Parts: sequence; C-alpha cells; structure tokens
Amino acid sequence: MSSSSTPCLVGCATGFSGDRTDGAAPVVRSLAARGGGTLIFETLAERTLALAQLARNQDPQAGYEPLLDDLVGPVLGDCLRHDIRIVSNFGAANPPAAARRIATLAAERGLPAPRIATLHGDELNTPEQRALLRERLGPVLDTLEVVSANAYLGAQEIAQALAAGAQIVVAGRVADPSLTVGPALAHFGWQADDWARLGRATMAGHLLECGTQVTGGYFCVPGLKDVPGGLHDTGFPIAEIGEDGSFVVGKADGTGGLVDARTVKEQLLYEVHDPARYLTPDVTADLSQARVQELGGDRVAVHGVTGHARPVELKVNVCYRGGWLAEAEISYAGVQAEARARLAGETVARRIGTALKLRIDLIGALSILGDDDGALLGRRAPGQARDVRLRVAAEHADRAVAERVLREVTALYCCGPAGGGGVRTSLRPRLNMMSCTVPRDAVAAGWTMTHEG
Repeated sequence: MSSSSTPCLVGCATGFSGDRTDGAAPVVRSLAARGGGTLIFETLAERTLALAQLARNQDPQAGYEPLLDDLVGPVLGDCLRHDIRIVSNFGAANPPAAARRIATLAAERGLPAPRIATLHGDELNTPEQRALLRERLGPVLDTLEVVSANAYLGAQEIAQALAAGAQIVVAGRVADPSLTVGPALAHFGWQADDWARLGRATMAGHLLECGTQVTGGYFCVPGLKDVPGGLHDTGFPIAEIGEDGSFVVGKADGTGGLVDARTVKEQLLYEVHDPARYLTPDVTADLSQARVQELGGDRVAVHGVTGHARPVELKVNVCYRGGWLAEAEISYAGVQAEARARLAGETVARRIGTALKLRIDLIGALSILGDDDGALLGRRAPGQARDVRLRVAAEHADRAVAERVLREVTALYCCGPAGGGGVRTSLRPRLNMMSCTVPRDAVAAGWTMTHEG
C-alpha cells in the first residue's frame, strides 16, 4: 500500500476467540461495495494464547485459532477479489501454522495463492529474556511452570508487511488496537512518531476490537437500553479513518444492531484506566477531550482525540499452570428451595473444612456478590427463591484434593437435603497470569513473507 488521502476502511468481524463466525461476510460485502479495505479478526484474550501454546505443545501444527477455517474460509475468495486485506492475531502461539492453513484453504477453493506475512518476536523464550522476566517478576518465577510469556507488539510490523504487499497478515500477541493502526499506517504513510494521528487511529481500533460491543451487543438492556430488532443479526463494526486520523464508526450494511452516541461512549471507556493516558505499544492515546457526534444512519464521528509519546517499555503477560479448578452444581426447586440449597452449601463446607477454600454460590439467590470466603452464605437471611442452583468451586495444586468438591456435591443426591438434582461436575487445569513490562530492545519484533503468492 502507498500513502493515500482516501479514507482507510477497517472492519472487524470478531471480538474474541469463540465469537460468532458469520459476522465477516456482511463486513466484506460492505467493504467491497466501497472499493476495498481491511478486515480484522481479534481473537486473543489474556489467557487465550497460553491455551494455544498448550495445544501447540501437543501438536506442532496446532496452536492457532481453532475456528480459523470458519472465520476465513467463507470470505477468503471475496477478500482476494476485492482487494480486502486480512489482519488478525489468530496466529496465537503458531502464526506460521495458521499461515499454512490459510494457504491450504485458498488452494482447496481454487483461489490464487495469497501473499501471507507472519509476525514474530512476541514470544520471550531466550535465556536472556527469561532472566529479564525473573528480574522484573522476582524469584517466584523459579517456582512456577511457565506456559507462555509474550510481549504485546504494536502496529509497525503489520504496516511494514502490508506496505510490502501482504494480502494477509497473521500475528500472535499484538495489542488489539494495533490491528487497526497497522493498516492506517500503511495506507497513509504516517510517521511512527505522529502521535496525534496514531492516538486517533488507536481509539478507532479500540472501538472496533470488541466486535459487536460497539454495535449494540454488550450495550443492550431490554426496557432500559433497547436495540431495535433484537440482537440475532447484530452487525459488526466498520471504521472510516481519515488522513488526519479522525474517524467515523458504523456497521456492516444491511445488518441489525445499533451505533449511536451511547454505544460509542460506552466502548470508548471500556477497559480504559486513564482516559488521558491509554497506553499501547504505538502511542499513549488521550481521549480525555473526546466528543462524539451522531451522523445518522448508524454512523458516529469521534472528535477531540489526540496522542502522546508511546510508553518506553512493552507489556508482557506470563501465564503459568495454576493447579486444578473443581466446580460442581446441583439444583433445588419448589418449597424451601433456597433454604435447602443453603443447607447443602453449608454441609459441603463443613465436611471439607479447611482443606480447600471454597467459593459457594446460590445461583438465583446469591451469586453476583464476591463471596470467595463463604461469609455471606451464613450471614445473609434466607430468602424465598424457588429455583436455586448451588455451585461450589475451589482450586488446588493437587488434583486429588480438588476432586473432593466433586465427590461431596455429588453425594448430596442421597445424603440430602431433600430434592436435589441435575448434578454436573467439572475438573480442569487452571492457568494463572502475571504481567510486567520490559525494554523494547529486549523484544525482537519482526515479520516474514512466508507465502509469496
């Protein structure tokens, strides 16, 4: 891509791994009708990459987004035909394998071989990098079984790959807004220190990154914040970014949902700790003076965003094995349902004693409030709920100890109180996480054109 004064169009078709897989087609049709653009998929939460790393450990050809075929396959042909670039972090722990799979999808569909670039360098595995992490996180790191350690890369490598002709860019851990900033950088040819423009593009990316959260999904509260037509066909968002970084947010043509000042304001502030200092690898965005303007037709312009120099260090997530999480549930309904569920929870707690720290919820009566020590269970007066599900959960390093939760809840079937049913149990390994920052020069970020087309 060369520098341009025409708007940069970026549409997002997923907000997390496990999101709907049919959101891309309307976005692609909308971009194609307007001459092309970039389609992004955001699929990595904080621990998603660690799960992908575990999958890669089992199979060297795995470790990327499990739904890759369903996300990319149906729209790959239209993207290649209409000059719509694809940029995503769905490479997760194995971008090269994801790139190979996309090349195979193209071949299976008789499409021209796409030019695919992969990003690398986010994984911190060298002895020097691990020593640096120990320095930052302390000697506790020596006691942990680390699954993954990844730095958040920015937009520069994405932009470089696109400028070199990549039609698809596959990344692992990059900052979510950078998926949008990279295409804008390549499209307009901005300088890497053009903080105001980068700040605006970053907030455009921030609005896109969670998919339908900005188009009415997470916003909707029936009777209070209604979305016309319901949420069954909520469209995914599209941003129009101008040469100065200013932007308008809308959604795919012909789809449901809602984009107005309220949905945009909610998403602007989502997961922002300081509106004047929203930290990303590319820029410190400043939305403290942001203003939104409804343009009609599910289109909202955002004004007043700027940016300042980027942070001097990059954030790193370190995920490690955290023992076992045991969960068990049983239902009580009808007369004295809440009292019976409460007694059942107290019974399990007394039998297990201090061996485990239990989380006990009465779903339908007491489950929203934080009560990991069980204090509210006995302190709060029983209510009259007639449909209650007891949930007991605990974590422990020893699998056998954690399994006690499953056995004790299952035993409630016959050991009482009366009328419990529908027991379900689950035991799965737990991943914990801690974070730090490292100097940029400790992260060897780069990209490779793995498939030349």
